[in-house]
Amino acid sequence: MTPVFRHFAPFAAAALLLLGASIPSLSAEKDEDGLPLPRFATTRSAPINVRVGPGQKYELAWVFNKPGMPVEITAEFDIWRKIRDYDGSEGWVQQNLLSGNRAGLVLPWKANADVPLLASANDKAGVRAYLTSGFRVDVRRCDGSWCQVEASASGATYSGYIKQTDLWGVYQGETF
Repeated sequence: MTPVFRHFAPFAAAALLLLGASIPSLSAEKDEDGLPLPRFATTRSAPINVRVGPGQKYELAWVFNKPGMPVEITAEFDIWRKIRDYDGSEGWVQQNLLSGNRAGLVLPWKANADVPLLASANDKAGVRAYLTSGFRVDVRRCDGSWCQVEASASGATYSGYIKQTDLWGVYQGETF
């Protein structure tokens, strides 16, 4: 005797396919707002709890103690964003704790570097300041080779240009 459920197998398979299509993905090429993944953003405030999973029930991975830090959004789930820090650490934060503002870190992977902040997007331009490894800058625009940035220290703000390859927080060749 043939079990009854065998007659429904084609319908069950179709139902499972439809159900699977409606389950949200942890990673996609674009989010529901049409923004690309991965993409860079900044932390909106401080402190920000970074969790090991997408929800309040997950343990804390670490805490951001400074606002405006650059992070890379690599995945999404509901109101949660999976982020990556400059050192490769990953975790989840609520989307309302992130901003679309752009910031960068100067050569965080290279100890004791001094990078010139130049007056124009040209290797021969005058130097406005020297920025050390890990120095945070606000990124205003990038042309694929150079980024116009603002650097603030000790109450002074310096504007200038840095090679895009010297920043973490922008993609190589990215323009905006």
